[in-house]
Amino acid sequence: MSKIDEKLEPVLDQVLRRNAGELEFHQAVTEVLESLGRVVAKYPSYLENALIERICEPERQIIFRVPWVDDQGQVHINRGFRVQFNSALGPYKGGLRFHPSVNVGIIKFLGFEQTFKNALTGLPIGGGKGGSDFDPRGRSDGEIMRFCQSYMTELHRHLGEYTDVPAGDIGVGGREIGYLFGQYKRLTNRYEAGVLTGKGLVYGGSRARTEATGYGAVYFVERMLATKQLAFDQRRVVVSGSGNVAIYTAEKITEFGGKVVACSDSSGYVVDEGGIDLALLKEVKESRRERISEYARLKGDGARFSDTGSIWDVPCEIAMPSATQNELTGRDAKALIQNGVIAVGEGANMPSTPEAVRFFREAGVLFAPGKAANAGGVATSALEMQQNASRDSWTFEQTEQRLADIMRRIHDTCAATADEFGTPGDYVLGANIAGFVRVAEAMRALGVI
Repeated sequence: MSKIDEKLEPVLDQVLRRNAGELEFHQAVTEVLESLGRVVAKYPSYLENALIERICEPERQIIFRVPWVDDQGQVHINRGFRVQFNSALGPYKGGLRFHPSVNVGIIKFLGFEQTFKNALTGLPIGGGKGGSDFDPRGRSDGEIMRFCQSYMTELHRHLGEYTDVPAGDIGVGGREIGYLFGQYKRLTNRYEAGVLTGKGLVYGGSRARTEATGYGAVYFVERMLATKQLAFDQRRVVVSGSGNVAIYTAEKITEFGGKVVACSDSSGYVVDEGGIDLALLKEVKESRRERISEYARLKGDGARFSDTGSIWDVPCEIAMPSATQNELTGRDAKALIQNGVIAVGEGANMPSTPEAVRFFREAGVLFAPGKAANAGGVATSALEMQQNASRDSWTFEQTEQRLADIMRRIHDTCAATADEFGTPGDYVLGANIAGFVRVAEAMRALGVI
C-alpha cells in the first residue's frame, strides 16, 4: 500500500483533528489520499484553493431527535442523521441506514465513499448518506411505520428531487421506503416521486432496483475476471451477508455458472456444499425475516450452520463480502489467500480492512473495491430518478441492460485510470483517482463554494 504524499499530509492531519474518534471516516479518507500522490505529482493544480480539503469536508451535516411510540405506548428517542457531502455533480444521493451502530462518523464515511462511487457512474448525482441508530429488528410494522414517519417529519425539509434524494441501505428496504415516502407526500402535499428511490413498483419504483447492487457487483467482477481469461463458471464462491445485496449477488453468480456455497448474517453463517438454494434463502430472509440458522434447519442434509469462526474460513475461489464495513480482516484475507482465492469483489461499503486490502494486493488477488463494484445500486437509483422525471417506466430487461453497461464502463474506467498512473490492474487506485478527478473538475469549475 502506498503512503500519503507529503503534500497531502496536512489534509489528513486536518481531517483527523476535526473529526476526532470517527475511525471509519478516517479510514475512508486515508485510503483515498493514499491514491492521490500520483495525481498531485502529475497535476499540481489540484493542490490549489484548498480543493482537496473541501472534498474531505461535508457541505452539510444534519443531526436530529427522532421520538416515536412503541406498541405498548412507551416513548423512545433515537438520533437521526443526514450528511450532505458533495453536490458538485448533482443532488445529494445516497441511502439511509437504520442500525444500532449508526453514528455521525459512520454516516460521514459512507457519504464520502458515496461521493466518489456516484461520480464513477458517470451520472449527474452528488454524494450523501443518512440514517439512525434505530434497530428495526424485532419491531412490528406499526412501530417501524411510526418511527419512519417521525424520522421523515424532520428530514423532509432538507430533501427534494433537485436537492437530496435518499434511498435504502442496511435496515431500510421497500417497507421502510414506502412509509418514508408516504410521510413525505403527506407533509409536502406533493407527489414528488423522484425524492426517494427504491420505491415499490406500484408507486414509481424501477424494475431491477432490488437486484441492482448485487447484480452490479457481479457484472464488475465478471469484467475483471475476463481481463485474466477467467470466469465465474464452475467456481466456488462465498458471499457474506444474506440481505438484499448478498441474495442478488448469489442469484447472478448462479446464473453465470458459479456455485455459492456459503452466506451469513450477524448470528453466524451457513455452508451448503450443494450450492445455496436461493428460493429457500429468499423465503427465510425476505419473507419470514428469520435468522440464517433457519435456512440450515429447513434445508436439512448438506447444509450446516455455525456461530463460531469466520465465513472466510470456507474455501473458495471468489469472495464477495456483502454485509457491512470492516467485516473481512487481515486474518480472514490470509485464510482466503491460503485457500486459493483468485478474486474479491466488495458488495458492501468498505467491507475489507486496510490490512486485508494490502494482503490481497500484495498476493496479486484481483480486488474490486466497493466504491466501484457496488455502484450498481445507486446507478439504478439514478435510472429510477430518470424514469420518474419523464413519467416513464422501463422493462426489467431495459433497466438491467443499462445497469450492465454502466458497471462494465466503471470497470473499464478504473482499469484505464490505473494504467494511466502506472499501476496496471490496481482497481483501488483506479477507482479512487477516477472518482476524485470527476468531482474535483466539477468543483473547480464552480468556484470556491
